Amino acid sequence: MCGITGWVSFHSDARTQTPVIEAMTATLAPRGPDAGGVWLGERVAIGHRRLAVIDLEGGVQPMTDRPDEPAIVISYSGEVYNHHQLRAELRRRGHVFRTRSDTEVVLRAYAEWGEAVAEHLEGMFAFAVWDEREQRLLLVRDRLGVKPLYWAAVDGGLAFASEPKALFAHPEIRPRVDADGLREAYSLLFNTGPTVWSGVREVEPGGLLVLDRDGIRERRYWQLEAAPHTDDRDTTVERVRELVGAAAHSQLEADVPLCSLLSGGLDSTVLTALLAGELRSRQGPEARIRSYAVDYSDQAVEFTGDILRTGHDTPYAVEAGAFIGTDHSTVVLDPRSLLDPAHRTAVVVARDSPIGVGDMDTSLYLLFGEIRQHSTVAVSGEAADEVFGGYPWFHSPRALAAGTFPWLLVTGDEAAMPLNPELDLRIAEFRDDSYRTALAAVPHLDGETPAEHRQRELQHLSLTRWLRQLLHRKDRLSMAQGLEVRVPYCDHRLVEYAFTTPWALKSHDGREKSLLRAAGAGLAPDSVLHRPKNHYPATHHPDYNRGLQQLARDALAAEQVRALTDETRLKPCLDTPPDRLEWGHRLRLERVVDLALWLDHHRPELAL
Repeated sequence: MCGITGWVSFHSDARTQTPVIEAMTATLAPRGPDAGGVWLGERVAIGHRRLAVIDLEGGVQPMTDRPDEPAIVISYSGEVYNHHQLRAELRRRGHVFRTRSDTEVVLRAYAEWGEAVAEHLEGMFAFAVWDEREQRLLLVRDRLGVKPLYWAAVDGGLAFASEPKALFAHPEIRPRVDADGLREAYSLLFNTGPTVWSGVREVEPGGLLVLDRDGIRERRYWQLEAAPHTDDRDTTVERVRELVGAAAHSQLEADVPLCSLLSGGLDSTVLTALLAGELRSRQGPEARIRSYAVDYSDQAVEFTGDILRTGHDTPYAVEAGAFIGTDHSTVVLDPRSLLDPAHRTAVVVARDSPIGVGDMDTSLYLLFGEIRQHSTVAVSGEAADEVFGGYPWFHSPRALAAGTFPWLLVTGDEAAMPLNPELDLRIAEFRDDSYRTALAAVPHLDGETPAEHRQRELQHLSLTRWLRQLLHRKDRLSMAQGLEVRVPYCDHRLVEYAFTTPWALKSHDGREKSLLRAAGAGLAPDSVLHRPKNHYPATHHPDYNRGLQQLARDALAAEQVRALTDETRLKPCLDTPPDRLEWGHRLRLERVVDLALWLDHHRPELAL
């Protein structure tokens, strides 16, 4: 896993701009703590920061097709899990390899297939290829958007980077935020394309961008399609187990220590069991995978439930680890570490955004920091809820009937940032327009029942929007600690198969994630296999709530924060006794604190 950046300009000579590309590359050092490098041509400058995972000696970047007078240069981030098969195919086609790295496989694959290279790759990736012969830049992002990739216009071309902070090190790109950016940030719709930053855009998941002297061209090389499903229930369950197993097995490869995130829920337990079984088959019956969970100091004494959490994770994680046979560790955090300004600032800096989920972000960042002391790669159960229908909105009559994004029924105005009404952002109108656009993109089959039609809409919205912010969160907070996190449930073949599976099969036992539960039989203890969905844990310690209220009061002392917020709507959140502060009101305070940190660190120009 790595960080990539650079620019192309047909109006200037990049060879005179070494300090600029070095500055852009340096901003991504946490993503790639092991090495860094730059490459400059007449029209292009390319930078790379490396987290070495496969072929530690040979995978140095930026990588060229030949040492002298290169025709192709690549800066690549991610993992291509079918690189062994592609390497064999490319060798049959006459290509000669200098390294064992998957980076070189992508480089040679581009030489063979051009921009069609994307369709041959399986994995998570974002990369830039400069073709010196064609004077052409190609930017590619993986199908689900696991790896980030941003771009912005510069004179005569564009700049690109894994994170916006690298773009802002370019002298022509400023951190500027306008009303459109605030709408994107605080509407909680998770559009892909526009960002909170004016002029900064994302390459779409499953998309690519080509820049040459004729201009910029974007297209999608992959998207979800509706197709008839002809497998019966038993066949479907078996196929799901095969696909999940294949994804897990392919993502076990690494030349560095690897571990699993084990929360004690269905998703992570099934995945960890598959990983552990594959590890034993490769290394012998005594092989054990490390597993990690996070907890809070107050939870062990008295768990406090809320709208998203119905049970304490740790006992289930410990039981699952013992059942599977992992070397399991629980990282326990206290209110002081979660409130520490240095930790919270690091999270906001990593995100390049004011939008997060407070203590849940800080705890994930701290968890990843602990894991990084022992492992360089972690495997996560992220995306199973989107793939298999695990969220409450798939099963709620209210959500099924709602004419808006289903998660807004949970996050909604109760937890939304209380923005100053004088800004007149018209977020309600923006949400309505975005919802119509989102529904228009959902593929359907002729003859679908109304119920199937609606469930397909909810799954498409979850996979193409809700999942995006979860993947952003996991990427930014893990890479800020120099940790690579892999997500096997985002394997596009599994996602495609599940998307075409009728809802009646997805919920055949009358519960959430029926297919994964059936496919995971025997891989998890019964207590975990039949446990209700539980979201990522949050602390409810009164000391944390008390400290958060004080941080919010301090944040509101800044004139710029007061100008953006509605203090009247924040007052009940500040005045409620700490031991009675509800989740939604607490999240409002979290957003105010994050806003203040974001403004203080990024110092954006506000054009409102």
